[in-house]
Amino acid sequence: MATATASPLTNLSAFFPARRNFSGPSAAKPSSPIRLASALRNLTLSAPRCTSDSIDTTFFDNVNPSDPSLETFVPPSPPPGYVPPPSFDELPPESEEEIARAYEELYGPAYSGESFLGNDIYVMDAKVKKSGGFGSKGKEKVKDGFEERVVQVRRVTKVVKGGKQLHFRVIVVVGDKKGNVGVGVGKAKEVITAVQKSAVDARRNIIPVPLTKYSTFPHRSEGDYGAAKVMLRPASPGTGVIAGGAVRIVLEMAGVENALGKQLGSNNALNNARATVVAVQKMRQFRDVARERGIPMEELWK
Repeated sequence: MATATASPLTNLSAFFPARRNFSGPSAAKPSSPIRLASALRNLTLSAPRCTSDSIDTTFFDNVNPSDPSLETFVPPSPPPGYVPPPSFDELPPESEEEIARAYEELYGPAYSGESFLGNDIYVMDAKVKKSGGFGSKGKEKVKDGFEERVVQVRRVTKVVKGGKQLHFRVIVVVGDKKGNVGVGVGKAKEVITAVQKSAVDARRNIIPVPLTKYSTFPHRSEGDYGAAKVMLRPASPGTGVIAGGAVRIVLEMAGVENALGKQLGSNNALNNARATVVAVQKMRQFRDVARERGIPMEELWK
């Protein structure tokens, strides 16, 4: 066994004398800080050392490393009343309905058009599918047959108590070019978010556009919205869309190929787009008018 050496802390007694009364003029003062720092610098603390003689190894005396019984593992006996589970091959086969229920519980309803748990089979079509790739946060456009066109992007500010709030206002026109069109507006702090909001708003306000077999209007129409006023006229085949600004975009997204349009009032893009929608809503097909009047269509031109 190793013996513990005397601690060098005992040598510091000279630097820390006993408590004395320093009130008198002839009282002794403690050692200087320089001597104290040099003594602490030379101080070393040593822990008592342990040798092999101090470790108890008597439990290895009765063990033979070359004993072959140590190489084989003997599992413990099962408790009384233990019944082993049946093998996987011995279980009864699962039916197709049970397999479909388990699959639907894990992955959702399949595209077979049948749900065993009462889920909505069109839930995947109603949601916007995210684009593939690891870490990708972008969203794909909704594939519903409608195209989107951005009419205007404006930066607007709102004065509040703490200063000004900057936003972007976007006007979007959606249409399938088959007689359906909608105008929407959205505002957000980012342009992409504003475009998505305005596209959703435009899809909520889709209206049908009456067209003839020559892809033009059945008759003249005028519409106004606020200070904007729009005039629409049918045109012969081959004329094209003669219009400008937001009126042209609305007519193209509606599928109109031959028409005349004119802005007669304000130049505001949003008001002109909505005035075009108002003018389109005033139009009626000849067959609808003849049905309401109870006469054949040939009588309308007499």
